[in-house]
Amino acid sequence: MAEPLQIALIGAGVMGRQHYQHLKDLPEARLCAVADPGPQAAAFAGECGVPYFADHRRMLDEARPQAVIVANPNALHVATALDCIAAGVPVLLEKPVGVHLDEVRELVAASAGSGVPVLVGHHRRHNPLIARARELIGEGCLGRLTTVTALWQLQKPDSYFDIPWRREPGAGMLLTNLIHDLDLLRHLCGEVTEVQALTSNGVRGFANEDSAAVLLRFESGALGTLTGSDAVAAPWSWELDSGENPIYPRQPDQPCYLLAGTRGALSIPQLKRWHYAEPGAGWHQPLLSSQESFQSAEALRRQLEHFVRVARREQAPLVSAADAGNTLALIDAIHRAAETGRACAPEPISAE
Repeated sequence: MAEPLQIALIGAGVMGRQHYQHLKDLPEARLCAVADPGPQAAAFAGECGVPYFADHRRMLDEARPQAVIVANPNALHVATALDCIAAGVPVLLEKPVGVHLDEVRELVAASAGSGVPVLVGHHRRHNPLIARARELIGEGCLGRLTTVTALWQLQKPDSYFDIPWRREPGAGMLLTNLIHDLDLLRHLCGEVTEVQALTSNGVRGFANEDSAAVLLRFESGALGTLTGSDAVAAPWSWELDSGENPIYPRQPDQPCYLLAGTRGALSIPQLKRWHYAEPGAGWHQPLLSSQESFQSAEALRRQLEHFVRVARREQAPLVSAADAGNTLALIDAIHRAAETGRACAPEPISAE
C-alpha cells in the first residue's frame, strides 16, 4: 500500500472541520498542516497534532503538502487555489468554485496549463443515491425526460443570521444553498440553455433573497422548475429528505426532485420509479411503482477518497473547475434574469 497522501487544510471553519472528521479515519491520507488566520485555528491544529500557519502561502513553502483542501471564505477560493496550483499542489476546492465567472476562467486556465488538478466540492454528486439516479436516466428508464420539478423549502432559524455576512449580498440561498440543487440538476438532466427567475427578500428584508422561483430550459428540451425558500415551515429539501447529514431531522417520505419522462417518472431521494405496465397506456390505467436500491455511503468520505486518486493522477476530477464554473454560470444567469425580468442564457465556461 502506498504511503498516506499528506493533505493540508486551508480554512478551519465548519466545512474544514467536517473534512477533517473524514480525513482522520482515511488510511490513504493524513492531515499534515492547518492554515487559517482565525483566532481558533491554532487550537484546532493543536487538537489535530499538526503544525499551524496563519498564512497558507507560508504553509505551502514550509510544510510542502502533497495535496490541499481549501475551505476558506467564498471570496478567497480562487486566489487560494491559484497559490496552490503555482506550488504544484492538487486542490480539493469547496463550492462555490468562485464568486465571479472571470476569476473561475482564470482558475480553469491555470489548472489546464499547469496540469495540476482541481476537484470542486459539490459532494452530493458522490452520493451513491445520485449515481444510481443518473444510471436510471442514462439507461432510458424514464424515456425522453420532459419535466423536472425541484424543491428546496425549509426554515432557517433567526440565529443563523446572527453572523453578519449571511445577511449581505452574495450570501443568499442561491449561491449558498440552491447552487447544490442546480449542480445536481445539471448532473442528472444535462446543461441548461435558458432561465427565467423571480426572487424576493420580502420575509426578512435582508440584502439577499429569501425566496426564489426559477424556470429552466434544458439542452435536451426538458423544462424544469426550482422553487426555493429558507423562510418557510416546509419539509421539501435535500437536507431534510435525503438523510445525508444527520444534523438535520429527516423527512424520509418527502421528495425534493421529481423527474418525469415519456416512459416513467422518478422521485428523489426515495428513488421510487413510476411507469405503466404496457407502452402506450394512459391515465385510465394504473401506474406501477418500484423501489430502486443502492448501496449507501457517506458522500463527503467518497469525495475525499476520490480526491486522493485525483491528487495521485489516477482519476480525473468528477467535478472539475470548468464543470463547477458552469454551475456558477447558471447562478449568474438566474441573478440576471431576476434583475432584468428577461430570459437569460448561462455564459459557458470552457474546459480548455
